[in-house]
Amino acid sequence: MQGGHMAVEEPLRLSSVLTPTFSSKPLLTKIVGTLGPRSRSVETIEACLHAGMSVARFDFSWLDGDYHQETLENLRVAVKNVKKLCAVMLDTMGAEVQVCNSTGNPIKLQADNHVTITPDVSKIPSSEVLPVNYDGLAETVKKGDTIFLGQYLSTGIESTSVWLEVLETKDAEVICLIKNSATLTGSIFPVHISQVRVKLPTLTEMDKQVISNWGSHNKVEFVALSYTRHVEDVRELRAFLKTQYLDETQIFAKVETVEGLKHFDEILQEADGVILSRGNLGVDLPPEKVFLFQKSAVHRCNMAGKPAIITRVVDSMTENLRPTRAEATDVANAVLDGADGILLGPETLSGLYPIEAIQIVGKICAEAESVYNQSTHFKRILKHVGEPMSHAESVASSVVRTAVKVNATMIVAFTSTGGAPRLIAKYRPSVPVLAVVIPRLKTNPLKWTFTGALQARQLLGVRGVYPILSSPSVATSGGSSEDWGLKFALTHGKSMRWIKRNDRVVVFQKIGDSSVAKIVELQD
Repeated sequence: MQGGHMAVEEPLRLSSVLTPTFSSKPLLTKIVGTLGPRSRSVETIEACLHAGMSVARFDFSWLDGDYHQETLENLRVAVKNVKKLCAVMLDTMGAEVQVCNSTGNPIKLQADNHVTITPDVSKIPSSEVLPVNYDGLAETVKKGDTIFLGQYLSTGIESTSVWLEVLETKDAEVICLIKNSATLTGSIFPVHISQVRVKLPTLTEMDKQVISNWGSHNKVEFVALSYTRHVEDVRELRAFLKTQYLDETQIFAKVETVEGLKHFDEILQEADGVILSRGNLGVDLPPEKVFLFQKSAVHRCNMAGKPAIITRVVDSMTENLRPTRAEATDVANAVLDGADGILLGPETLSGLYPIEAIQIVGKICAEAESVYNQSTHFKRILKHVGEPMSHAESVASSVVRTAVKVNATMIVAFTSTGGAPRLIAKYRPSVPVLAVVIPRLKTNPLKWTFTGALQARQLLGVRGVYPILSSPSVATSGGSSEDWGLKFALTHGKSMRWIKRNDRVVVFQKIGDSSVAKIVELQD
């Protein structure tokens, strides 16, 4: 297991606490914001984009496609208004057991009382009976098991959830002891049984319907597969995406159970990225073990060159304007560990301060990035990759090494698929990677189409990479078109104030069959 390292010495570290941080460098860590009741207006989404949101998450464990479609249309208007790209992530419901509160009335549960969980959804929910959408619960649990239910995972507020201890099972029902007092509000309460496998499919029929209708219609960049437990779960989803003509949609496996933890390496190999869903993991694992898993999992993702996204970081900001000191430190440590992104769930979905949550998380990430030990990480990657290196790894690592040696302020990478900037990002340069995505022409007997927009937005999930979509006429070989493409990239970098006169930029591009890295010094 590898931990985070800082790159500064003790005297500098202490003095930097008292010095305001000013930097024109963009945030390298990506922020995923969940859009919902508190964050779905055009004005609020615009503010979220300005604050640093790169990926918008749509959580289908609640509400329907029509509601999310309205939110997505608002996102598109906001993106157009602020002229910033934003990727879309569809988050499946997965194998989630839920209490169905059909009345919507608050349910008060008192500590030390008993409550019965039943699969009979026709029963009215009360402080004595809780109906669930799963008829195999009594066969799944045993005496002494822990059940956690409520809206903590969607609200971030502990008082909206309750811990139960299984006392006994009677036929299909489970009798539990209430461990803490709480008031359950809303129409749906997620249920999590600690370290117990629920016999529900990871990709449910409802998930397939959502992907087939909403996902296909909107050509989503990412699908987050909730409750990923085995590599077969990822393969099943990828096969289904192909049937929906979503071959290029990327899969983020959400690891949130001990079962997923046990199969982490195989899941990582098949998935395009991983979301460490610490809400459920915090129930499935003892609290003292969560940080160990986080550090180990992030390290594995770093070595594989695949994004690792951390969740549940500033829960207190659902009700408060500032995070706790522990939460702020948690965010910084996640960055130092090597996290590529931070996912905000209830903080932006239903919290009172969605914009401020993105802003403060961005500030904490930027501060951590300023002391991140890139050299140590670079050496770890080289050691892990070993020799002889592949041609692609060799070029990518050389680009980052060169950027360090010449003190470059930006890296430019020309790409059609996103592969080159993604591999460069694996070596975690301390400067932004401007990915110039060149559209490719695809033909069939009926029409010609250009690809590139999807690939550009998918790079918004990669640490330090900022994509721009180039003109199809910009080739990667030959004379004036090559010069025009570079000028286009440098002009964009200057307009974003990432680079200025006399700064050095490392440029990567393919010319013919050769991969070329060169150093450019800005003039006017």
